[in-house]
Amino acid sequence: MNKTHLKNGLRVVTESIPTCRSVAIGIWVKTGSRNETEQSNGISHFIEHMLFKGTERYTAKEIAEVFDGIGGNVNAFTSKEYTCYYAKVLDDHLSIAVDILSDMFFNSVFNEKEMEKEKNVIFEEISMYEDTPDDLVHDLVAKAAYGNHPLGYTILGTQDQLSGMKPQDLRDYMRTCYTIENTVIAVAGNIDASVYDLLEKHFGGFANSGAPAAQEEPAFMSERVFQSKQTEQNHICLSLPGLSLREDNLYPMVLLNNAIGGGMSSRLFQEIREKRGLAYSVYSYHSSHIDNGVFTIYTGTAPKQTEEVLKVTLELLNEIAEKGMTEAELRKGKEQLKGSLILSLESTSSRMNRIGKNELMTGRHYTLDEMINRIESVEMEHIHDLTRKLFAKPFAVAMVGSRDEALQSLRGDELVGK
Repeated sequence: MNKTHLKNGLRVVTESIPTCRSVAIGIWVKTGSRNETEQSNGISHFIEHMLFKGTERYTAKEIAEVFDGIGGNVNAFTSKEYTCYYAKVLDDHLSIAVDILSDMFFNSVFNEKEMEKEKNVIFEEISMYEDTPDDLVHDLVAKAAYGNHPLGYTILGTQDQLSGMKPQDLRDYMRTCYTIENTVIAVAGNIDASVYDLLEKHFGGFANSGAPAAQEEPAFMSERVFQSKQTEQNHICLSLPGLSLREDNLYPMVLLNNAIGGGMSSRLFQEIREKRGLAYSVYSYHSSHIDNGVFTIYTGTAPKQTEEVLKVTLELLNEIAEKGMTEAELRKGKEQLKGSLILSLESTSSRMNRIGKNELMTGRHYTLDEMINRIESVEMEHIHDLTRKLFAKPFAVAMVGSRDEALQSLRGDELVGK
């Protein structure tokens, strides 16, 4: 991995993989729903959509046709803390990808007629999301964990908020958040030194500069949120405070997650699905933000089984809080983590995502050997320290379903002090 700066100070991280014939490039911007207000919620995601709707040189159709014509792909995504515009092409076509991505980034026209059409597209996206309760519940548990803090906002926003947005609102937001200091270019694949001249040509004129705005660290709110919906299942998320991206070593959290609900051999999957047959989908995951994190368990189950599922889940959490992981779980988790890490390095897209996000969010990069050493260095005491942190506060919980009796019977502080 190599890190450098263009003449204007824009950060560039690259990884040369001469054994492949593809290149993945991403423009990473440190802005997402966390940077929004209640009134502007959804604007980051709206901008992501609008950058594909035409520039001074290309229409939306022409952008799509160019990438289809070279056998490549172009896309983007918005998260709570960053937005990424990316493309993957054959190495011979990198100059075409850089040309179009930079044109989208700097010269999108934000045509008002196109904006109104794209609002309807996003309204349909919001409706689709709200019709998918096993997705919706994850947004609700963020609200339960973070309350009115921007990390509790949805990434999509709402129809009321988006309806009134005008082209100038998007331009003003980009002027504030799409700055040199907030942006990283990441490239991975079959590249050589000429990539820097290419990036200098297309991004060297980037002159929008400004220090990132200070962000308020959220408190973990431990609230309950229920949304009534006619569904065949109750969809439940239970969240505990996790670790931030600033932690020196996140691997104990990854290993603990694997043991609790990270795969088919995890405790939750084996006990709730395989042994008792109470759910088809049950899993856990950990989300890290720049200054905090959250550990979440999801289950979808029939209303009549909800109380039992919650009881079993809390029993399993109590057990791991009191006794920790087994040596077998720790060893299996390390091998699983090393395997997934090494396999991910076979993809230029994965490598681009890794170096781009690492540079944007933490500025830290580790070699494969360093990462493996960090995984191997995790001891049982690290797991015990982590569980004490996880169970230091009452959990947050959200449910989408037809009845909330089981939710009301929960004691949020049941795991505190375990």
